[in-house]
Amino acid sequence: MSRYPTMKSRLENAKRLYALKLQQPLPKFKRYIYEDVAHSTAKLTAIYGSRGVGKTTLLMQIIKDSSLEDSKKLYISCDYSYMQGVSLFEFAYEFSKYGGELLCIDEVHEAKDFELELKQIYDFLDIKVYFTGSSAIALKSPDFARRYSMYHLAYFSFREYLNLVHRFRLESYALEAILSDHENIALYILQEIKKQKILKEYRDFLQVGIYPFYFEDKLKYIDRINDTIDKILYIDIGKIYAVQPDKIENIKKLLTTVCVSKPFEFTIDSLSREVGITKSTLYKYLNYLHKAELISLVTNEAKRFANIKKPDKLYMANTNLLEAVCFNQDNGTTKETFFVSQVRVKHKLHYANSGDFLVDETYLFEVGGKNKSFKQIKDMPDSYIAADDIEVGFGNKIPLWLFGFLY
Repeated sequence: MSRYPTMKSRLENAKRLYALKLQQPLPKFKRYIYEDVAHSTAKLTAIYGSRGVGKTTLLMQIIKDSSLEDSKKLYISCDYSYMQGVSLFEFAYEFSKYGGELLCIDEVHEAKDFELELKQIYDFLDIKVYFTGSSAIALKSPDFARRYSMYHLAYFSFREYLNLVHRFRLESYALEAILSDHENIALYILQEIKKQKILKEYRDFLQVGIYPFYFEDKLKYIDRINDTIDKILYIDIGKIYAVQPDKIENIKKLLTTVCVSKPFEFTIDSLSREVGITKSTLYKYLNYLHKAELISLVTNEAKRFANIKKPDKLYMANTNLLEAVCFNQDNGTTKETFFVSQVRVKHKLHYANSGDFLVDETYLFEVGGKNKSFKQIKDMPDSYIAADDIEVGFGNKIPLWLFGFLY
């Protein structure tokens, strides 16, 4: 008799653990991509994002809300012990033999040759699959990519934070609607939140609440962020890009250096010297951190048209990461980090030679305080100020907090 578990016994174990997971409470709150993902008609549907943004919760909400009988749907995670060294295709085949129709696969990047395994599921099995993976994944096969629909799950928007904290039902707005009607939109939101002070809520959001696990243990939130950073560095980046642990320490030092610096404070030469790595290695590590959603690389507008050697602006991916990694944040950097983090989820963003940011190659923004003037962008078409410390804007001056309502 083989001492290795049979595929049937692995399936039985998976069903037992799935039954236990179903007993855990799920939040009623649904993330901004829920409806699109839940109603995806694709045979394979991918959800990717950084650690801690709620991918597992989204999968469990989808599987619970499915009208299929419980015996026909299953949740598994590739980092569970019973899935170590197991072929995803063979497991899915075993599941389908017993009537399985919906398989939700978490942490797919932990499975060996997952692209090939999912391709075989697509080609040979009549089941629907949802799968999640780290945003650091490099999906290499264009042939595989044609077979699935892909959805990015970002960290909380300011709007989602408000809805979860205060049980509001505030809607998101298209960028064009905010630009053309921001005064009425802001006044409507202020009426809806009643006694809550929007600027206080915005200040709180800059420090806490961007990751869903904030609501599990608020006192340990910053500790959880730092734990999440370590897992991203040592597990996601370390495994996916085969980076040795001693080199991860250099990446961690690079992350801290980006955090404590203003976006343009370091050149590539000085940054590589500060961290103690070559320029080629620096570019590689910055790309890893960007893909893992720990930093944002914002390129210059000129790079849209030519390979012009303009340096990238480096930001932490969101303001809570600033809070966790840096002790003292520059106020201007915090404002820009908020703007970048909220806008780039759904829009293309470059930094501009005149003004701060060019969005969707059309709209020019200057980010600043309530007294920021139009001096730098006064003659530029489609130019706006995203102003901190104001509740309601006027003309082309828009409250900065309102850009947290884009998703």
